[in-house]
Amino acid sequence: MNQQIIENIYQQILNEKNQGSLATYIPELANISPDKFGVAFLELNQPIIGVGDYQEKFSIQSIVKVLSLCLAYRHLQSDIWQRVNVEPSGTSFNSLVQLEADKGIPRNPFINAGAIVVCDILLSILDNPLEDFLAFIREISHNPQINYSSKVAQSEKSVGYRNFALCYYIKSFGNIKNDPIEVLDFYFHICSIEMTCQELAYAFSFLANDGITLHDGCQILTKSQTKRTNAIMQTCGFYDESGEFSFRVGLPGKSGVGGGIVAVMPNHYSIAVWSPCLNSKGNSYRGMKFLEEFTTQTKISVF
Repeated sequence: MNQQIIENIYQQILNEKNQGSLATYIPELANISPDKFGVAFLELNQPIIGVGDYQEKFSIQSIVKVLSLCLAYRHLQSDIWQRVNVEPSGTSFNSLVQLEADKGIPRNPFINAGAIVVCDILLSILDNPLEDFLAFIREISHNPQINYSSKVAQSEKSVGYRNFALCYYIKSFGNIKNDPIEVLDFYFHICSIEMTCQELAYAFSFLANDGITLHDGCQILTKSQTKRTNAIMQTCGFYDESGEFSFRVGLPGKSGVGGGIVAVMPNHYSIAVWSPCLNSKGNSYRGMKFLEEFTTQTKISVF
């Protein structure tokens, strides 16, 4: 049934006007075809269902912030919340507005400021941050081929002035412990990771499975940590459109300006959608539309 629903919705959206625009402020992302569109659906312990460009790699960008949080949370436990909060920001993903009032503590780990603090934490706890983080992604994805894109990382670094400003400003409050240049290099690299919808749906499946990977039963996060991570995705995963996503789709999820969206239904499934044209809030236009229609038709969402 799910396969038919997915194929029908995909075709319906494909036939409609593809609104939105590419994330041209990152030069490398401006080279992607706006017509790319893929969906991968993974029901727990069932074969993956895919349609369209679901096996084509793309830059996952801010989707990676969930996975960097998971790795830091795994190591630091609840101490992590002394460095970053869990409140929706209500501002754009690269805003500096709240940092002064909040004394350098970012509102949540999914806005750029919060993700940069998480990168600083990982620099402090990992022996070889780039290698160790990639090993973690490959572990949860059960795929040794996943890699960084040096071209995308360099492209982001070349125009990342606001991220530099965020990092140095947080450093002035003492909430960045390492050299900001090293922190930002790590940040730009993890955002450049390239994955397919199929790989993303699988990588996030542990968050739909009480923190346990499907391929080897490894406990990535505790049940409690998984619940809390999903809660932050529900309330903060789509920047200042998070309330709208909860209202329309009703799933914990995370978007990226590469056009990807991943969402999970605890104890049921994970789903990844990719379409590079973004709406005014920086979220995939077709991705948002597909997921709203999917949960409407299947009637399987958190609410």
